[in-house]
Order: sequence, then structure tokens, then C-alpha cells
Amino acid sequence: MPSLLLILFLFNLSLFLLHEMDAIRRSEWKLFIVFKDMEAEKAYTYFTWIHLPLYTIIFSLLFSSYQTITFWVLDVFFIIHTVLHFFFEKHPQNEFKNRFSRTLIYPMGCIALIHLLFLMLK
Repeated sequence: MPSLLLILFLFNLSLFLLHEMDAIRRSEWKLFIVFKDMEAEKAYTYFTWIHLPLYTIIFSLLFSSYQTITFWVLDVFFIIHTVLHFFFEKHPQNEFKNRFSRTLIYPMGCIALIHLLFLMLK
């Protein structure tokens, strides 16, 4: 039976994956210097393909003997990711200004912080 901490982490990872699906729908690449001036279809393709190695690395680390370190690193990443979204709220190309997108992004940072605190106390 998975521990409550693992379930909390997996729930948060699921929020991240849902957010990344939403990011593709909302053309998040327009916020990145590298992609913002590219033709939309080309930027979409590159942005989407970049997620394959990202997900592969995340899942391979989760199934490795470095699982605890992976939790820490991903929690910090989720927190930083959430903070960046907060700072990009006013960006003219930001399409995450709706309740659905914010419901994926902001709880992710809060849950990561809670998870990280419990890991430190463990």
C-alpha cells in the first residue's frame, strides 16, 4: 500500500502532467524566448517533443534508487514553476488566466511545498 506522502506526490505529479497538456493547448511556447518568434506549428511541434525526454527522465528517476532525491528535486521544480507562472501573469501572451489553468498551476506549488516539508520532517 503506498504511503500518504507517495500519494500526495503522485497527485501533484498528475497536476503537473495535466498542466503540461493545458500548456500545449494554450500555446505556452509563446512565453519562451527560444520559441516565441517561431511559426506556430513548428513551435508547437518542438515544445511537444521536448516533453518526451522530460517525462522519460522524471519517470526513470522515480523508478530508480534515487527516488527520495527525485521527490526533493521535483518538489522544488514544481514550486519554482508555480512562482514563474505567478510572475508571468501579466505577460501579454499568457493564456493561463482562467480558473481551470490556475486550478492546475497554483495548487501544484502549494502541494509541493507541503510535500517537501513532510519530507524534511520524516
